[in-house]
Amino acid sequence: MARESFGFEELRPGQREAIEAVLEGRDTLVVMSTGSGKSAIYEIPALIMPGPTVVVSPLVSLQRDQVEAIDDELPGEAADLNAAASERQRAERLRALRHDELEFLFLAPEQLARPETVESLRAAAPSLLVVDEAHSISEWGHDFRPDYLRLGGLVEELGHPTVLALTATASPPVREEIVERLRMDDAAVVVRGFDRPNIWLAVHAFREEADKRKALVERVTDQPKPGIVYAATRRVADELAAELAERGLRSAAYHAGMGRKRRDEIQERFMDDDLDVIVATTAFGMGVDKPNVRFVYHHAVSESIDSYYQEIGRGGRDDGPAEAVLFWRQEDLGLRRFFAGGQLDGETLERVVRAVRHHRRGVFAAELQEETELSETRLMTALGRLEDVGAVQVAADGRVSPADGRSLPVDDVVEAAAKEEEDRHRFDRSRLEMMRAYAEHEHCRRSFLLTYFGEEHAGACGNCDNCDAGPVEPAGSTGPFEVGARVVHGEWGEGVVQRYDGDRMVVLFDAAGYKTMSVELVSERRLLEPA
Repeated sequence: MARESFGFEELRPGQREAIEAVLEGRDTLVVMSTGSGKSAIYEIPALIMPGPTVVVSPLVSLQRDQVEAIDDELPGEAADLNAAASERQRAERLRALRHDELEFLFLAPEQLARPETVESLRAAAPSLLVVDEAHSISEWGHDFRPDYLRLGGLVEELGHPTVLALTATASPPVREEIVERLRMDDAAVVVRGFDRPNIWLAVHAFREEADKRKALVERVTDQPKPGIVYAATRRVADELAAELAERGLRSAAYHAGMGRKRRDEIQERFMDDDLDVIVATTAFGMGVDKPNVRFVYHHAVSESIDSYYQEIGRGGRDDGPAEAVLFWRQEDLGLRRFFAGGQLDGETLERVVRAVRHHRRGVFAAELQEETELSETRLMTALGRLEDVGAVQVAADGRVSPADGRSLPVDDVVEAAAKEEEDRHRFDRSRLEMMRAYAEHEHCRRSFLLTYFGEEHAGACGNCDNCDAGPVEPAGSTGPFEVGARVVHGEWGEGVVQRYDGDRMVVLFDAAGYKTMSVELVSERRLLEPA
């Protein structure tokens, strides 16, 4: 089937396991690096399973590429549904899906705000619901999108077809949130291919900002092109792009402060090799699959290892040599902590829960935003916390309504939601500390990154600055508990042993986040017990 329809000669590691799980009717989460063939994991089962396949994909460009790729092999079997489609095209494509004339429908999550779209999907009775870029549903992911919160409701609206979630990067907490928010049952989790051995990893440390910026500009000037530089703010992105242009490089800034047309123009120039370097905030990246990026440099520390690994993964996709260098100042953590601020207070949570309860039959988020006078981000964060504690539910069309716990006193709901919010902020702070740990790591950097994502890596990689500096003592791999063992701490509760680094061990606690502990003290004082 795979060979006849799509020309696949053989399946790659992880593909077969995931395809078999989907064909068994199991909800499945697949975490595989870009270029490892995630699309095959839904294309092959789609042709075997009865009923159409609905693919939720966040970017119009991604949808278009996927439709064209399928159309080359199976003409007329795929269509997309997004803001670029006319009303006539929308109606025709939904009709074709309902009448079994279409196997694949790709749509953006915001399309679910239209009731007729959800009704047509329900009538089509899809056998497979695919969520691409699934990390976008997680507030701990690197590209959280509020529209993705509708997808759990869509799963139920469609009678819970087999759900397949796909992403290139997801640490264990992100995986757990994806499974929970998509309401996946007994999910099979397939994690393969995190390692990018062709990317040289390094951290260059500085005391002064001026020295750091000078070193970055000089390195960009000297390195093979094209490349990407990530900056923390729009102002710095503009300044760095200007400095590089003064050096004679074809450079441009890219950030959310620009109009859509200007951003699209810059991205197109970069994709066409008409730019040497693009200096961007995190607004740039998703859907950018450019094979020949020779470096990804970070002027400032990322918000988490999750974000950092996703961003450096845009280098060397042609398997040629590439560099990923973090230009590090310890003071940069303060800026990231500032960006991570804005914790919801009890007053905001109370305002939202009372507004939702006022609309017993449900209310759309846009109306709720107007009533509460909150930004979209703060409103959706508040709804996320209230959904976590069972106080509200979000339907497939985005309608928000009180959940079964609406009889609980408002004060109790707010207290529970505020605790969830505090736990998340504590977790986020711990993830930022993991970025510090990476920057100050003395052993193999690749081993650090891979074990963060739960993928074992034995020995030194030989392709990072620490390995290049001379014999690197391998990070310890043994201790009082097996890696992956669940343990419990008297203050921080339950967690999972993530890794050992010499005389230190990292434990990911369910509520407190990542903690680095002395192996000697853990053993001597019995700080951890088997859960």
